[in-house]
Amino acid sequence: MDYRNLTTEEIAALKAQGNRAEDWNKILVGQTFDPACIYGSCFGGHVYLGAVADGTVKDGDLALPEGITASTLRDCCIGDHCAIHNVKMLSGYSIGNNCLLFNIDEMTASIGDDAKYAWLEPMNENGGRRIMPFSGMTIGDAYMWARFRGQAKFVERLETLTRNELKTLKGGYGRVGDHCVIKNTKLIHNVAVNSSAEDRSRVEECIALTDGVIGFGCKLEFGIIAQRFLLGEHVTLEFGLRLNDTVVGDNSTLARCEVGNSIIFPAHEQHHNNSFLIAALVMGQSNVAAGGTLGSNHNSRTADNEISAGRGFWPGLCVSLKHSSRFASYCLLAKANYPSELNVTLPFALVNNNASKNCLEVMPAYWWMYNMYAMDRNSRKFAARDKRLYKAQHVEFDNLAPDTAEEIIIGRDLLHIWAEEANREGRTEILAHGIEKGKRKTVILKAGEGYKAYYDMLVHYAMKTLEPIFGDKLPDASLGDGERITRWVNIGGQLVAENDINQLIADIENGTLDSWDAVHKRFDALWEAYPEQKQRHCYQVLCHLSQKQHLDAEEWATYRAHYQRIQQYIADQKVISRKKDDTNEFRRATYWNDAEMNAVLG
Repeated sequence: MDYRNLTTEEIAALKAQGNRAEDWNKILVGQTFDPACIYGSCFGGHVYLGAVADGTVKDGDLALPEGITASTLRDCCIGDHCAIHNVKMLSGYSIGNNCLLFNIDEMTASIGDDAKYAWLEPMNENGGRRIMPFSGMTIGDAYMWARFRGQAKFVERLETLTRNELKTLKGGYGRVGDHCVIKNTKLIHNVAVNSSAEDRSRVEECIALTDGVIGFGCKLEFGIIAQRFLLGEHVTLEFGLRLNDTVVGDNSTLARCEVGNSIIFPAHEQHHNNSFLIAALVMGQSNVAAGGTLGSNHNSRTADNEISAGRGFWPGLCVSLKHSSRFASYCLLAKANYPSELNVTLPFALVNNNASKNCLEVMPAYWWMYNMYAMDRNSRKFAARDKRLYKAQHVEFDNLAPDTAEEIIIGRDLLHIWAEEANREGRTEILAHGIEKGKRKTVILKAGEGYKAYYDMLVHYAMKTLEPIFGDKLPDASLGDGERITRWVNIGGQLVAENDINQLIADIENGTLDSWDAVHKRFDALWEAYPEQKQRHCYQVLCHLSQKQHLDAEEWATYRAHYQRIQQYIADQKVISRKKDDTNEFRRATYWNDAEMNAVLG
């Protein structure tokens, strides 16, 4: 925008309306500036004011006139057609167009070349995984920086890329995008709020926000406190949340709890009263039920322990976990105080602390065998609820994908080993090793059924990708060439082959990727290549099950027929698992009759 100095007449008008300035020569305005919209305000340092007119800025039922009243501004740049009223201190911020700022006690940002940028310490309380957030950082960026700490040169290069990125901000985090609403908030310091006309963000009735980045379409409200944080797109923080040193993925909700030193991937729900989630990596599509105490580290003398959970993590009511624990994808934890560290290597499993028998019980493939409605619904609902417009972070929403398929293959191998051990020792009970720290036994429930279910899950995963492409035609044998990619890395929701991540790291280290924009373009290219990689992986999974490098026509026909049976099984199980709720007499007990229940529940 072209700015100009105030005219003598404009200065006189501003003074007459109760405005003051340390130096009127440092107050610059746009070409269509109307001084009649500025009342009772104080200006210090360099202040740039955009166009204001006889209009209103609306937020629901609240409509405030354009302009500035009863506010103090220092070293700010205000966009066109904003409403700024009763802001006791606004300093160091660049405000976009059509923004509404109302009843704010203090909104400040560090400015100048010597601005101090806050480090965020996720996944671990001792600061050994610290990162420096910036506006435009994705969840995958943050995870990659925090995770690969063993490569010192890589970590050093990421800091250099970030400092170069921050220099373009011209001092501090203090940016507010277009059409943003911030009101009834006590303190905002060093916060970037991404917002646009199509995907605007809201911040209201908050206590304090410091040193953070807020993505497009976010909503923060009702008494939250957040310090050192990075939010993806369409994140909701509300109802007394206390957040620190945490990255929160797109389409997530956190409320009524304490979350600290964590990285949470997209589509996470934690909106009931929990004790805390501390020093954790949760890979998204997850839900933390009420009463959760996740991350007690009193079993160690230092704060250097962590919890790592694959996507689909679901600890039930009042679950208590100890550091350090690790969970395969789609682990469901029954209500319990788990006394020891866990390393659950079976995906889609139900985990239960059986206190009466003094053992840990694990049922593999529980979701597939007994909760198909939820398993199918979860894959669809996460994609359906994705309201992001910009989608800087790529996300695989399907619960059966290359990462979980490889976990299933490992799970099948483990079940086979444990069953052979039981057979050799003449036991009917199948025991697992290495899942729980301690001397008590870990019992595998329904191991045979789980082993078969894992097979069906692999066939379903592969055929739902291949069958629509090839039908009754035998897939190209070249899909079986080369070794199957067995290690996939979940980078903020995007699945990337390990060798591609290794190449990306090397290219950052050697300077081939010399900016975050270049890194993001590489991830875009990998996302475009992912469907073909997934197709090849699906074919090679079938080859693994057949113990061959290539499939013949008879085997392909067999898999197609089996896939048809699996589809019917899925359809039947969805009805059966959902019907358990509809026919539960205790669930029906609170309703007068079926008509009332149907009206309430649908």
